[in-house]
Amino acid sequence: MNEGAALVDTMRYLESVGLNRGKAGNVSRRYGDHHYQITPSGIAPFDLTSASMVVLSLDEKPAPVGAIPSSEWRMHQDIYLARPDVGAIAHTHSNYATALACVGRSIPAFHYMVAVAGGDSIRCAPYATFGTQALSNHAVSALENRQACLLANHGVVAVGANPLSAAKLALEVEQLARQYCIALQLGEPVILSDAQMREVMEKFKTYGQRVE
Repeated sequence: MNEGAALVDTMRYLESVGLNRGKAGNVSRRYGDHHYQITPSGIAPFDLTSASMVVLSLDEKPAPVGAIPSSEWRMHQDIYLARPDVGAIAHTHSNYATALACVGRSIPAFHYMVAVAGGDSIRCAPYATFGTQALSNHAVSALENRQACLLANHGVVAVGANPLSAAKLALEVEQLARQYCIALQLGEPVILSDAQMREVMEKFKTYGQRVE
């Protein structure tokens, strides 16, 4: 079975909201207890089909048979292994977040919505070449107790329960990055205190719609 429609839809969503262009970025989701499904390498969103998604084992490197998985398969795999709570991952090269990543700048608590990523900052992981174990290690570390991070000189990683929720978090990160870039042009942004952010994160536990 290859139920890749959710990944196709998510890649097209990321393109439609301007977070990725062309063949940039990738998305994956858990696929049973020991596998994950990931977008293939080098195929633009509107050329993707459900059948082009690649299913990989969490226990081994990809076998060189069939479609070639995204070059970032290792990062996705290691995040799933480190984070049992993660159901899907979205990786983007969105403009403002990537601009901040290119100067090695994390996003601090300049706005209370930074807490949407799980903490009082959105960390920027150190640079490493794409597709390498070093990059994977940096991403896993930057995502500790977080739902999103920046990758230096590269882009963004966001995680969620499903592909669309991960993609929507990546959109939130891009909006925050844009606001932070504008604030930096106006002066030094006022950073919320640890106590203020703890209060926000506590309120976030009961924020939004609830299913009874």
